[in-house]
Amino acid sequence: MSIYKRIILKLSGETLSPPGGGACYDPDRVAAAADMLARLRDLGVQTGVVLGGGNIWRGRFSRDMDPVNADQMGMLATVMNALCLQDALERRGVPCAVFSAQEMNRFTRLYTARDARACLEEGGIALLSGGTGNPFFTTDTGAALRAAELKADAVFKGTTVDGVYDADPNKDPNARLLRDVSYADCIRLGLRVMDTAAFQLCMERGVRVIRVFSMEDLDNVLKVAAGEPIGSVVHA
Repeated sequence: MSIYKRIILKLSGETLSPPGGGACYDPDRVAAAADMLARLRDLGVQTGVVLGGGNIWRGRFSRDMDPVNADQMGMLATVMNALCLQDALERRGVPCAVFSAQEMNRFTRLYTARDARACLEEGGIALLSGGTGNPFFTTDTGAALRAAELKADAVFKGTTVDGVYDADPNKDPNARLLRDVSYADCIRLGLRVMDTAAFQLCMERGVRVIRVFSMEDLDNVLKVAAGEPIGSVVHA
């Protein structure tokens, strides 16, 4: 049983790709992500999934490239990932809908908070693609925005490390894991597990908590939902 009624789960595009990269999608990892979401739904958690696009597009390939165009390409990559996950979920009989911040009604439903809430309340998984719909904002900020709009109990942010550190643990052997930290401290200390804009938005719009944990094991999502003290808790 879950301690959360409604969450926004931020999944990186790399969740769907082979370890080490080299291809956009790995069938086994797509299947594992879909299975995890199905089990999360079985726990009674209303889940909106904000997808990244890093398995397809990593931003400008030269300084000459228009950054607006580059960000628009990234938004399209997140739509592709949502469609991929939709296919895997529907093959498992899990109701879901792809919403996009951009109008592309041949492929997705145009995102509105009202329609996304209705999807969640009817037992479906809302796949929230297209970021915020604007350049210069990351999908982290998109996750915070959707959490505020949909009145989620929490944002779940999976990372490559096991929580929030006071320095980059891949570069600093003395980096300390912070189990409990405030939004204000994350901003003040410049902690980069999420964007400053995402922390600021959560703080201002009353998003209660962000749970940050390792996504190396997708079952960690279910453990956090059940209340296990994995990773870090970021709060007001």
